[in-house]
Amino acid sequence: MRTAAQLAAAAAPRHRAPVDPSAPILFFDSGVGGLSVLEPTRALLPNAPIVYAADSAGFPYGKRTEAEIASRVPALLGRLVERFHPCLAVIACNTASTVALDHVRSALDIPVVGTVPAIKPAAEMSRTRVIGVLGTEATVRQPYVDDLAAKFAADCTLIRLGSPELVELAEAKLAGDAIGVESVRSAVQPMFDVDGGDRIDTVVLACTHFPLLEEELRAAFPNVNYVDGGAGIARRIAHLAADQPWPAEPAGGILIYTGDGYRPLMSALARFGLTEVKSL
Repeated sequence: MRTAAQLAAAAAPRHRAPVDPSAPILFFDSGVGGLSVLEPTRALLPNAPIVYAADSAGFPYGKRTEAEIASRVPALLGRLVERFHPCLAVIACNTASTVALDHVRSALDIPVVGTVPAIKPAAEMSRTRVIGVLGTEATVRQPYVDDLAAKFAADCTLIRLGSPELVELAEAKLAGDAIGVESVRSAVQPMFDVDGGDRIDTVVLACTHFPLLEEELRAAFPNVNYVDGGAGIARRIAHLAADQPWPAEPAGGILIYTGDGYRPLMSALARFGLTEVKSL
């Protein structure tokens, strides 16, 4: 198991970055959560071609075993790299990064950016020194969360909650369903009900799906600060792609999915620059 610092750092490219301006940035997630990383990346690199891959056939990863994820993710990314020849890949999913990042980096000859919970900025922000870590069931139980806490939040208490319900709500919201604040409150309330939970003043959104529900989270728990790593990941992507030439004008991105049900999402996905949909 890699340390948190190793997980957070993007691997150096083994070969020179492609000079083809059409070489895309490949984003990978189990569903739509990676859009919370894609959006700030688009703001920094508006002309970068994008391929966004949603493993909808494997969704949700938080309920899968580590062995399943470690096998599935590198295989899918290998196929995607072979098909689209990206200049770099982004595993925009905490669960997949935690379990499969080493395997993916060993298999691919391009830089791979992973995601880790934003515990360091949360610790810098918290006044009560009690921090909530809200993620999938698989992410919150991983040892790298302990490592992050030891490095950056040693004087804090971390209260963790794995919430598969919140992942489903984020997917439903993007599909156009009305998401009530009470549904979000019900999914997250157990984190505040444990001993010491009433002192949580900062919550780490340790799943890329959860920033999509930040409006509802703020309405449900208005006295809490919410932190996610999307902006920091976007800056890392821009740094790694600093020498990559881009087209002169923005181009529509491509959504790749492995299961069913993504065509009804196209009107919502268009605002993220994803205007073409294909299956894998």
